[in-house]
Amino acid sequence: MLKKLFIICSGADTDILDTCAIGEQNKYAGIGATVFFTAVMAFIACSYALYSVFDNLFASIGFGFIWGLLIFNLDRFIVSTIKKRNNIMDEIIQASPRLILAVIIAVVISKPLELKIFEKEINQVLLEQKNELTLANQSQIAEQFTPNVNALETNISTLESQITAKEKEVNALYDVYISEAEGTAGTQLLGKGPVYKEKREKHDAALAELQQLKADNKAKIADIEAQIAQLNTDYKTQVSSTQPIIDGFDGLMARVNALGELPWLPSFFILLLFLAIETSPIFAKLLSPKGEYDYKLEDAETAVKTWVEQKVSERQVLLHTDQVLNNKIYNDIAEEDELYTYKRKKARELMQLQADAFFKHQKNAL
Repeated sequence: MLKKLFIICSGADTDILDTCAIGEQNKYAGIGATVFFTAVMAFIACSYALYSVFDNLFASIGFGFIWGLLIFNLDRFIVSTIKKRNNIMDEIIQASPRLILAVIIAVVISKPLELKIFEKEINQVLLEQKNELTLANQSQIAEQFTPNVNALETNISTLESQITAKEKEVNALYDVYISEAEGTAGTQLLGKGPVYKEKREKHDAALAELQQLKADNKAKIADIEAQIAQLNTDYKTQVSSTQPIIDGFDGLMARVNALGELPWLPSFFILLLFLAIETSPIFAKLLSPKGEYDYKLEDAETAVKTWVEQKVSERQVLLHTDQVLNNKIYNDIAEEDELYTYKRKKARELMQLQADAFFKHQKNAL
């Protein structure tokens, strides 16, 4: 039963192959087994690739099954259309397009399996890329908020410097009126005289201005700090909202690119393996000698070809003979007086009708 299945997979004519030796049947069963298992590997590879994209098991299996059938049909077509010829160069020329197609199929099948085999290494590469993308994303978003934050912090520094400058002014006025009271500066008179009172009033006025300035600037600083806090919150919100995009950076294209950053030799060996599997049926048919099945298939095909060519040749001879007979018959008729007299009479009648019609038309025109 299994042998019969593999023979069907090889694309061989089962009616002809049943009349061949067991060895010939085993050869085509082996070719069919290669075609069958290549389709199975294509099914697995496509299912995994689609699962990594859609993350849906049933959809991946469904599309993978269709892809496996497509690969199976292509391989079966490639193998079944290679015919053994009497000239090796004719066979190579015949197989060249099929070999190119087989190589393409092998590359398409091997790539998803490489992604699965090197999944851990690919995940490590993707993690590094995600970290780099996260840092780059945070830096880009920060560029949108940093100028505003710096400007607001500069305003806070300006307001604080105003308070500091005013405090220095008040402290200086305090030293002035204290020195006046102690008699160490100013009028150098000990006691609280008129000059002391004047300087004390000036200090008190500056102190009141300082208190008012502190209250005003404190309110302004609180408002600016609230704006800075809001900008920081917006920055964190934007970072959080864009992070899932980076976390989802593990699709099929990202994994293929990550695979390209790994050492090429292991992937190359896997590709060679699938190239060998995919092209082995073609090379098996090219390298194997012309067998019993090939002779019987050629006999069946040439029998039909000969029969068709014979029918075409007979039709051409029949057409030529018919043309010769028709020409001879018409030549003999052309020499008969009876036919000449009859056609002369009809020609005269036709010319009379034309003359009458012309005369009538001209008369109406006048």
